[in-house]
Amino acid sequence: MPPKKGQTCVYAYPDWCKGCGLCVAFCPTKVFELGPTGKVQVVHEEECINCGFCELHCPDFAIAVLPREEGCAADLHVAQEIRQKMKGYQKG
Repeated sequence: MPPKKGQTCVYAYPDWCKGCGLCVAFCPTKVFELGPTGKVQVVHEEECINCGFCELHCPDFAIAVLPREEGCAADLHVAQEIRQKMKGYQKG
């Protein structure tokens, strides 16, 4: 069975992104683009198949992919907390 699209919320944190383009280059469904500032932007969230490549390979922890079960706003808050902790580990 092929992966289902539209089952996730995809967040990109431009303040953390250094514009390496890994997510853009390797996303199989072209969810991302680099914007005018050179930072990642989510442009086709509905195409995400939750393969996890972007989240696992982002060197800056600038991408979060979360299930779209009960809405994404609460999940975004949790993701931001996790990212903040991870950022602390990077510096330490």
